[in-house]
Parts: sequence; structure tokens; C-alpha cells
Amino acid sequence: MTEFQARAAAEWLLSAAPDPAECRRQWGRGPHGMVLLPAGVRWDVLILPGALGHPTLEVLSRCADRPGPVLSGSGGARLGFFVPPGTASRWLGTGVRAVGRGAWIVVPHPGRAAGVVSWLVRPDGSGTLNDPGLLELAMHEAVAEERRSGGW
Repeated sequence: MTEFQARAAAEWLLSAAPDPAECRRQWGRGPHGMVLLPAGVRWDVLILPGALGHPTLEVLSRCADRPGPVLSGSGGARLGFFVPPGTASRWLGTGVRAVGRGAWIVVPHPGRAAGVVSWLVRPDGSGTLNDPGLLELAMHEAVAEERRSGGW
């Protein structure tokens, strides 16, 4: 990621913040470069367990030109797929935590090294998000592929 792309991605992320200047300072001060940003403003986040999230991202990467932003947390035990706002209030999937309006997400700076929470797919600054319908299909395909290979 170039410095220009990182700056554009950071500005896009900060557009959801109630106080973008304070978030910029927090990104610069903290050893891990993390801030809390509200969900439901520019995006919602669907959090999948890693066992489903990683194969889903693999399928999604084959289906989409470029997936939208995806976070990894807890050593890859959970993946957070950024989706359009309002998705969380309509999501019915079992085993998937839907995070929307009223919740906050820990977000690392898009141009810095990984920490406890890291980007698997960094935002590109354009506002591109994961399509919830395509994401659901990718989850189904990931499960089907796992079953065909003898897992789950």
C-alpha cells in the first residue's frame, strides 16, 4: 500500500469518527495504532469465526475483483467483513455476529504494521465494501468445499 493509498484509506475510515482529529492523534500515539470507530455510519461489520472466515475470504477473493475491507482479530480466530450500513439489522446468519449502529469497532491504521487486530484486506479509500449477498454465497461455498474435503 502506497502512502497515498494509506492516507485515503485512513481518511475514509475517519469519516465515520465523531472526532476525526482525536482519532488521528490516537493512531499516532498508541503502540498498536488502534482507534474505536462507530459501526453503522459508513459500514457494519459481520464477524465470522476464523474456521469459517478464512475459507470464506478465499472464496470471496475468487469471486470479487477485490473484496472489501476485512479485519483479523485474536490471532485469526475471528474475521470482520465490512459491509454496507444497515446489514447488521437484517442479518439472520447463525454463528455470525452482526455489528451495526450503536456498536464500536477496534480499527488499526491502514498503513501501519499489524498488531492485535490487523487488516487482511485493507480499505482502499474509495468506500468499497463487501457485498452481503456475495459474502453469504461465499460462506455457503466455503462450507460446501470444507464438507467435500472431509472437514466439518
